[in-house]
Amino acid sequence: MMDVDPIKFEVIRNALSQATEEMSLTLRRAAYSTNIKTRGDFSCALFDNKLRPVAQAFTQPNHLGSLVILVPNAVRAYGEDNLNPGDAILVNDPFIGGVHLNDITLISPVYAGDELIGYVANLAHHVDVGGGAPASIGAFKEVYQEGVIIPPVRLVENGAVVTDIFQLVLAQIRSKHETAGDLRAQIAANNTGGRRLLSLSQQHGTNELNYYIEELIAYTSRRTSLEIARLPLGRYEAEGVIDFDGFSPDPVVLKTQITVNRGGVVFDFAGTDMQRRAPVNSTYSMTYAACAYVLKALIDPDIPVNEGFYRYVSMTAPAGTVIHAVAPAPIVGGWETHMRLTDVMLRALAKPMPERVPAGTKGMICHAGFGGLLENGSYFCFLETLAGGYGGRQNKDGPDAVQTHGQNTENAPIEETEMNYPVKILRYELVNDSAGAGRHRGGLGLRRDYQFEQSVSFTVLADRERWGPAGLFGGQDGKRATYTLNPGQEGSRLLTAKETIELKPGDVVSYRTCGGGGYGSPLERDTRLVETDVLQSKVSWQNSAELYGVVINAETGKVDLAATMHRRQEMQAT
Repeated sequence: MMDVDPIKFEVIRNALSQATEEMSLTLRRAAYSTNIKTRGDFSCALFDNKLRPVAQAFTQPNHLGSLVILVPNAVRAYGEDNLNPGDAILVNDPFIGGVHLNDITLISPVYAGDELIGYVANLAHHVDVGGGAPASIGAFKEVYQEGVIIPPVRLVENGAVVTDIFQLVLAQIRSKHETAGDLRAQIAANNTGGRRLLSLSQQHGTNELNYYIEELIAYTSRRTSLEIARLPLGRYEAEGVIDFDGFSPDPVVLKTQITVNRGGVVFDFAGTDMQRRAPVNSTYSMTYAACAYVLKALIDPDIPVNEGFYRYVSMTAPAGTVIHAVAPAPIVGGWETHMRLTDVMLRALAKPMPERVPAGTKGMICHAGFGGLLENGSYFCFLETLAGGYGGRQNKDGPDAVQTHGQNTENAPIEETEMNYPVKILRYELVNDSAGAGRHRGGLGLRRDYQFEQSVSFTVLADRERWGPAGLFGGQDGKRATYTLNPGQEGSRLLTAKETIELKPGDVVSYRTCGGGGYGSPLERDTRLVETDVLQSKVSWQNSAELYGVVINAETGKVDLAATMHRRQEMQAT
């Protein structure tokens, strides 16, 4: 048994990580769609020859946690012995470890001569995969309405694209030009990762590389174990809801029991609602990704993410529930549920770990998708997800208008969107007074108004239309989200959070996302911070007095300290 050279250990550790980061750069630069090349809606990972996760590019935590389930399942379902050098398999099947159908994964084995040394994989959200509405999102009742389902199939054989499979997939999809380009970008990304892994093997030798991979996993396991031992041991519970499933007025109940012990963290979701014929069902992989994210957020951020970390994440998710859907349940909105479940789990941990847990966040992905036919007969599709307020924290306000928790994507730039699609973005701004008041307020939500130059089909797939993100430790709830057709015009109406509508030229759809929940009593907020919020128009003069008890002098714009002290004493008394 060889001794561990600490310098070589760090070199190999970082080389593996950088291989996945270079995969990400390749995918992003080669992609065609705004959703991948600009918004960054993808993730890359590297697995060893035992199908254990070894390195991940830090793009989207929700994807990374799901790849840990999907990649081994897909390779084993296809047959490890059926894969040869230069091959790659394509998959998005949600019921063998996949997520919603838009997220298509490409997996490639990496060989050094005749010896298998590992696998590289990337997952990318495609702007359309067919189904009942452009962008493949909508209030569907079966997974078969949501788009093309791809079991593990060989897309690349001996380094060449299998044309029959490529054309078969494209035939189901509206955005053929973008999708074809994005699939080729995924192939290029895996080729990049494969070259880097092969180079490492050639530089150090396969035996030595495998030895240091084992040491990296063991090192991660030791550090993760020590971090978990520092967490408050015990069993913690919480309950939350998804506001609306798209059909039934009854909220969807989510329950969690989290047990922290020295052997790891166990996430139990017994008592959660059964799956519905509505777009609110999460797959097993989606839910596992939420659990992994929560644990990672509680420990030292410097700890690598590989098999040595994931072995401490245990999950009990009853099959047939909204957090472990089985066929033929629709799963297009599963990431919405994943995001809300993350908030529920963190709320369960708020009391024992108040310094680590924020108040309620946006708690949804918040999709906007549209598409239609251009004059030349080609089909266009667009999809993005909108930011919202993060929850206030023990020592800080929540950030304004961010993609929260495991999402980590970007909004599409106005210029790029207007240049490539028949739409104008009329308003793109923060929603003032949307944050939950608190000693540390929540972040503000976002307003984005789309006006269309031609007829399109538009889909809202989101949530938070009934209740805003919850405050914590005396903080107030954030303002709920709204989705409006033609705001301020005759015939204006609120849209539901899960609705597809047909728009005519000139119509406007306005998203106003929710603000984050507040942390701590608003009456404890530093008056100077309230004054700054008022000057920046994040909080109105009226709300500064009504919610925070801070009276602003109308002439000077400064805090009236005497009036504020009196106002706060009155509020505390009542």
